[in-house]
Amino acid sequence: MAGKKAKDLASLIRLNSWGVDERRRELGVLLARESDFLREQAALERQMVEERAAAAADPAGSGFMFGSFAAYHRQRREELAARLALLRAEIDAARERLAAAYRQLKVYEEVRDARLEAERKEEARIEQASLDEIALTQHLRRN
Repeated sequence: MAGKKAKDLASLIRLNSWGVDERRRELGVLLARESDFLREQAALERQMVEERAAAAADPAGSGFMFGSFAAYHRQRREELAARLALLRAEIDAARERLAAAYRQLKVYEEVRDARLEAERKEEARIEQASLDEIALTQHLRRN
């Protein structure tokens, strides 16, 4: 029966290990999306600096269009910030799911280790009992 229990536990560990890997991949995808948003924000800010410099250099030509660009920039920046906030909430939830999956995996691994230790102790006890019986038999034969 112990063999079946160990096999079932090994299956649970394998399954939960796969779950941890799946949660890691999920988190990795979300973190990559966050990096994309941050790059997009940085590009937007660089574009604002460039437009501001162009407007200052040519107030008559491109300066009058700067107001429209600034309004677009503000709207786009707010939109990105809102999307980033939602994504970060998803990232936090994904981190919690990963932590929970990892904790569950550790529980199964600790149970497995405890069972293996108990089996090792039982085997050592049986071996010692056998050696004690042999020693007792030899002692009785000598006397």
